Amino acid sequence: MTKAENNFVYPGDVDAFGFDWGQLALTVAPEVNGARKFSGGVVDLPSGKGHSRHNHPGAEEIIFVISGHGQQMVEDPHGNPMTQDVGPGCTVFVPESRFHSTLNTGAGPMQLFVVYSPAGPELALRDLADFRIIPKANR
Repeated sequence: MTKAENNFVYPGDVDAFGFDWGQLALTVAPEVNGARKFSGGVVDLPSGKGHSRHNHPGAEEIIFVISGHGQQMVEDPHGNPMTQDVGPGCTVFVPESRFHSTLNTGAGPMQLFVVYSPAGPELALRDLADFRIIPKANR
C-alpha cells in the first residue's frame, strides 16, 4: 500500500511521538498518507499532564476533545491567556501562530484529535528535549 492509498489509519497503525506529557500518533500527514494541506493525529494526555505554552508559526490548529476533561488556554490577539474548561465534544480553534496550552485536569486520560494547517508544525516536536519515538509494536 502506498502513502496515497493509506486512507484509513488508526493510531495504533503508526509510531507515536512520545513526550513526558503524553504522546501524539500522526494519522494524517505527508509521510503517512500523502496529505499536503494539513496534518493531524490523536493526542493522549495522562491525568495531570499537558503540554506547555507554545505556538506553531504560520499554522492554524484545531483541537477536538474526544474524551476526558481539561483546561485549554488560547491567547487572544493581544497575547492575553484565555483559559476555559473543556470536555468531550468541544472544538478549540487556535488561530495562526497563537500561543496555547492544554492540561488534563480529569481523573483519567484525556484524548484529543488535533489538525494543523498547513502540514508541518508537528515536525518541530522532534526537536524537543523529551521527544522519543514509541514504536507501534510497543503501544
